[in-house]
Amino acid sequence: MKNRKLLMIPGPIEFTPEVLAAVGSPTTSHVAPNFIASFGESLERLRELFRSPSGQPFILAGSGTLAMDSAAANLVEPGDRALVVNTGYFSDRFAGILRRYGAEVTEVKARAVGDAPSADEVARALGARSYKLMTITHVDTSTAVRADVRSLAALGRNHGALVVVDGVCSIGGEEFCQDAWGVDLALTASQKAVGVPPGLALIVAGPRAMKAFAARRSAVGSYYSDWTEWLPIMTAYEARTPAYFGTPAVNLVWALNVSLGEILSEGMDARARRHDRLSGAFKAAMAALGLRAVPVRPELYASTLTALYYPASTDARLVGLAAEEGVIVAGGLHPEIRTKYFRVGHMGAVTEADVIATVGAIEKALARSGASVEPGVGLSAAASALRS
Repeated sequence: MKNRKLLMIPGPIEFTPEVLAAVGSPTTSHVAPNFIASFGESLERLRELFRSPSGQPFILAGSGTLAMDSAAANLVEPGDRALVVNTGYFSDRFAGILRRYGAEVTEVKARAVGDAPSADEVARALGARSYKLMTITHVDTSTAVRADVRSLAALGRNHGALVVVDGVCSIGGEEFCQDAWGVDLALTASQKAVGVPPGLALIVAGPRAMKAFAARRSAVGSYYSDWTEWLPIMTAYEARTPAYFGTPAVNLVWALNVSLGEILSEGMDARARRHDRLSGAFKAAMAALGLRAVPVRPELYASTLTALYYPASTDARLVGLAAEEGVIVAGGLHPEIRTKYFRVGHMGAVTEADVIATVGAIEKALARSGASVEPGVGLSAAASALRS
């Protein structure tokens, strides 16, 4: 489509033509045989996406926040203790959701925006008292900070806590191995690296999480999120039989199955490497342009998005100027620095050409805003990184 701008925000993202065709296909009944087959296959493929052969997948109509809500609603009872490893805005949100369901929440917070708590700090908190569960935001979309899930999950397991991972901005783009890393529940949403328009909350609950759910002493506080209602539906669809509790988002499930097929065809390891390579090229370009990343150390850099402080010579006008140059990027989200930075998503169907186009648009926007920018320096850095 002529004059269409490239969408490079941290979700929704650009989607493949095949996924968009599935979304736009005629809507079928939610109990039509072909839809039942697609839903069932999507559930099976989620285990491969999350790398959790032992897990129970759930596909719910809703956002990533619903996935977080469902995890808390089904695993937490009033008075349970929960530890939140806090790396930004969405860690704050998870803490709030847990409290809503009656959890006594302890937060291990980063010392500054863009940082992450150390493993020693988390270990000390876990050792100070017992916790039913611990949450980790794999990539916080507000800060672009990536947590070391593998190490943190091992700590949680060693202290007897259920390990719950918010993978909304990571799963499908970052390396993630739910079973091998000892993660008891992981969740994501359709509109980011999974590559489907917004509207699906995706959860895989491992055996320990399902056992904790089965051992509840009280009813789940959310009617819609209650796995008591949803588990028979997921079991039925996976067995290729019809069932009903709430109407699924039919066209989005069709699209999900298409996207999961694309993801698994690419291969999970190859997909993570591609995201890492494109992210590295984009970050190299931004460094060449003199822009400072929000994450305070390279080991915290996410592969699915980049968060950058505005240079002293400009401000939030940069987002609008980049849009005028044909690329849509996102403004800040974290309340402490909201007006000081912007965010660029590079996940899912993103290509080298998309990265180059985005770098070029930001270069031009910087120049138009009055920043001192050597023409082509960012593009040259990105191209060099992509050649290596």
